[in-house]
Amino acid sequence: MLKKILLGLLVLLLVAQFIRPEKNTAQLASEHDIRVHYNVPGNVLSILKRACYDCHSNNSSYPWYTNIQPIGWWIQHHIDEGKEHFNFSEFGAYSIKKAAHKMEEVAEEVEEGEMPLTNYTWMHADAKLADSEKELIVSWAKDLQHQLETKK
Repeated sequence: MLKKILLGLLVLLLVAQFIRPEKNTAQLASEHDIRVHYNVPGNVLSILKRACYDCHSNNSSYPWYTNIQPIGWWIQHHIDEGKEHFNFSEFGAYSIKKAAHKMEEVAEEVEEGEMPLTNYTWMHADAKLADSEKELIVSWAKDLQHQLETKK
């Protein structure tokens, strides 16, 4: 009986390898990309690309282990959830009020060490933010939030 259960699980695992989520890889930058609508200094952009864009943009990079299911499904779920909360590639489509609130959340999450997620930085050590990088992102986000709030 145990052999049948293990064989059944093995078959399910093998079949799962053929059911893959659609990858989040845009070929071109979106017309709503934050860089199209607002100033993102180069030093801030490089940090955002390294630590945020995999889950918060329309272009994620996928390490080899995302080809193994169910790991790939789990990671794609994280990406979809991250984009639902905040998407740099669609930021220009947000209302001014929503955009200002999102920048407030960016500053808060980074300042409190909530972003990037710890489980992300385990596998992507380069995404860990130094205190100086956190300060840079927080300052930029707060400045952009203030600019947006004056447009209301």
